[in-house]
Amino acid sequence: MLYQRLIDWIRPASSETKQSAAAPLIALNAHGRPVWTPRNYTALAKEGFMRNPVAYRCVRMIAEAAASIPFTLREGASELDRHPLLDLLKKPNPVTGGVEFFEDWYSYLQIAGNAYFEAVSLESEIRELYVLRPDRVKVIPGPEGWPSAYEYSAGGRSIRFAQDTPNGIPPIYHMALFHPDSDHYGMSPLEAAACAIDIHNAAGAWNKALLDNSARPSGALVYQGKGGNSNLSEDQFARLKAELEGAFQGMENAGRPMLLEGGLDWKSMGYSPREMDFIDAKHTAARDIALAFGVPPMLLGIPGDNTFSNYAEANRNFWRQTILPLVAKTANALTNWIGPAYGNNLHLGFNPDRIEALRLEREALWKRIGAADFLTPDEKRAAIGYGPLSEDE
Repeated sequence: MLYQRLIDWIRPASSETKQSAAAPLIALNAHGRPVWTPRNYTALAKEGFMRNPVAYRCVRMIAEAAASIPFTLREGASELDRHPLLDLLKKPNPVTGGVEFFEDWYSYLQIAGNAYFEAVSLESEIRELYVLRPDRVKVIPGPEGWPSAYEYSAGGRSIRFAQDTPNGIPPIYHMALFHPDSDHYGMSPLEAAACAIDIHNAAGAWNKALLDNSARPSGALVYQGKGGNSNLSEDQFARLKAELEGAFQGMENAGRPMLLEGGLDWKSMGYSPREMDFIDAKHTAARDIALAFGVPPMLLGIPGDNTFSNYAEANRNFWRQTILPLVAKTANALTNWIGPAYGNNLHLGFNPDRIEALRLEREALWKRIGAADFLTPDEKRAAIGYGPLSEDE
């Protein structure tokens, strides 16, 4: 009863506007106020992308591969070779080419779980596109619970982009990866791999500390004084500590002989088999990071991975399961966002036949279809995605 009264208060019963019944409850908590990203994006990017080679390589592989796929444009059943929308995607703005533009887009999507396009219009015509840094953008929920505006902040200044525009094309498009605990923001692969990234980074820091100690384990100085006295005076302890730190620690003192006075004995501390497992733990963490991004570990040279029988199989899996769905999602997003500005019958996509990484797979399909004598030429063409032959052919 209380729930229904709350809904009636937010949305009058006489309203005939088509909208979600649950959306007003979302708006009730944050209507008109910025909703901040629910984590520290800067720290996540620094620790995960900027300091971890596995995560860095995963993001770069995904972004570069996805951005290398050119978009195709269809109007109905016909593919268009030239169109203002294709020209816009090839040169989105005066300072960025199409490949670099989409590399930024896919990289932000992998690092932050969110990516934002900005459309610049002049006289109701879209002239330029930009990719915005996701940590600078905040969602402004509207009365229906969904974003009614976006706020971009940089250098102590902010600008608000209202989503209602005269030409019907919102100036900001927000793509978010699925997040089970957020109404407005996405969850990045980096966040899912955060624990594995911490383990991998800690293993690297441990190795660095070991190298700084001349790649030898630590040891202990044992003092045996006269008459069984095993305690140093405070002055003796302070002097011995200062001499060890100044003369025997660090890479520049590696291999330097130690001269011990009477009563001092050096006891080296070795590693147990359990302590040496950190190498396997580092490789396991690297595989977990690659798994979160959808990159086969074999492509990253991570030892101990035998999921695929060969490199070519792993590469095809990478393209089929990670790259192509990501590009298809972006193509559909652009179609729904700015496609209506050029016509309602346009659809952006891509041609898998033009992807070199899938060439062998495609050739095998053509060979099988070509050997199927029970199929007509038009049926064979339909099986590989082509239209029927014209009467002239």
